[in-house]
Amino acid sequence: MPAATKNNAICARWEATLARSGDRPAILGPDGAVLRTFSAVEREANDCAARLEKFEPRSVLAIQIGNSPSWPALLLAAFRCELIPLPLGRHIEKTERDAALTTCGAMGVVETGENGFQFVHRDGPRPNWNGKPPDFLKLTSGTTSAPRAICFHADQLAADCDNICETMGIAGEDVNFGVIPFSHSYGFSNLLTPLLCRGIALVASEDRMPRAILLGLAQSRATVFPGMPVFFEKLSDLENAPALPALRLCISAGAPLSRRIAGRFSERFDLKVHTFYGSSECGGIGYDASEALDYEEGFAGAPMRNVQVTPLDALDASRIEVRSDAVGECYFPEDDPKTLGARRFIPGDLIRMSPRGLHLVGRVSDIINIAGRKLNPAEVEARLTGLPGVKQAVVFGIPSPLRHEEAIACVVGDVSATAVLRFARTVLSPWQVPKAVWIAKEIPVNERGKFSRRELARLYLESH
Repeated sequence: MPAATKNNAICARWEATLARSGDRPAILGPDGAVLRTFSAVEREANDCAARLEKFEPRSVLAIQIGNSPSWPALLLAAFRCELIPLPLGRHIEKTERDAALTTCGAMGVVETGENGFQFVHRDGPRPNWNGKPPDFLKLTSGTTSAPRAICFHADQLAADCDNICETMGIAGEDVNFGVIPFSHSYGFSNLLTPLLCRGIALVASEDRMPRAILLGLAQSRATVFPGMPVFFEKLSDLENAPALPALRLCISAGAPLSRRIAGRFSERFDLKVHTFYGSSECGGIGYDASEALDYEEGFAGAPMRNVQVTPLDALDASRIEVRSDAVGECYFPEDDPKTLGARRFIPGDLIRMSPRGLHLVGRVSDIINIAGRKLNPAEVEARLTGLPGVKQAVVFGIPSPLRHEEAIACVVGDVSATAVLRFARTVLSPWQVPKAVWIAKEIPVNERGKFSRRELARLYLESH
């Protein structure tokens, strides 16, 4: 066994998985066809490693191949060649991709071409890891739009995988339905590492049309569906939906899950949607394991197994400290040890703690400064969704020459702006009432299912 394999926790766990699973199906298509057995993943990993040998060890290798069934093999091959994988979303814009490649000093890119994968060399300065190179990088962004990476060792990735599987009760006979992006922290930790470390089979799908997702769930007989709120909303709207007798566990992450969406899905399919809360920097934080259908707006579940959550102050809504073996090492290229490192991470979320668990009440960066008064947009959104006809509300700030910022509400639903403002004046303090209401057909989200208040503010200012 190569030294890189012995020293890499995921490679070592894969050896045990391979010995145990052999020719058992590992990766399925949405139609249920077997695309790879575990033995076939190993053979493909060896083929990929032969193509990666031309890259110098400890180089950063960007991987941009969508939800390809080759992802597990390529990841193993990169680890065995002592390369540092950097997953990139398939639909990332070119300017964002170029910035990420430059920031992380990527020396190569694996991308899809007309005849399979292309292994592309890049020129440029290599990163200075100060003698402590990571095993893996996750792309993220801070309070600005500039990209930065989170450095991980393989044992931290394996720890997150174990926390997820043990907390959610995902075991060897389960089949994960993989339509969320493998390149995102959520997809990586819920789909790829469970396959490699624990032998949990995976359905690889890239078709995000609601009907295709439902058909894939039915035909593949997947038992676990990690999704996002937008998926559960769209699936609930479909008519003549097929039966899903094999599906036993639905998980929602990536964005807050509303009571309305969760309730509609449960009523339609007789399945609980379990909220999962986490962060790229530390993996899973909270999970709602209960089967009760008493959905609560903003509930993020109880702390996961082997994860310690502590409020940082005694206020009703506080930032928290997360401690676990899954927390990443540091940010790159600029470290922030006050926020991340030494098994400790402080998310930017505001959390209310209760005997039941964690409750998301907003983000520090989302706070809107209105003439010196701090407005939490989540509070306004919760009130506005109380108006019949409002399906979704997102509140964001725009510059104001007199009051520093003004609040704008983007609303989706069968209502008028006048009706929303009239209702807002009855349930909010005068200074909390949005300056304007923008009625939209839908809230734009990225491939991870998240919306950006910054992007909504830009779109609003361009169109008004």
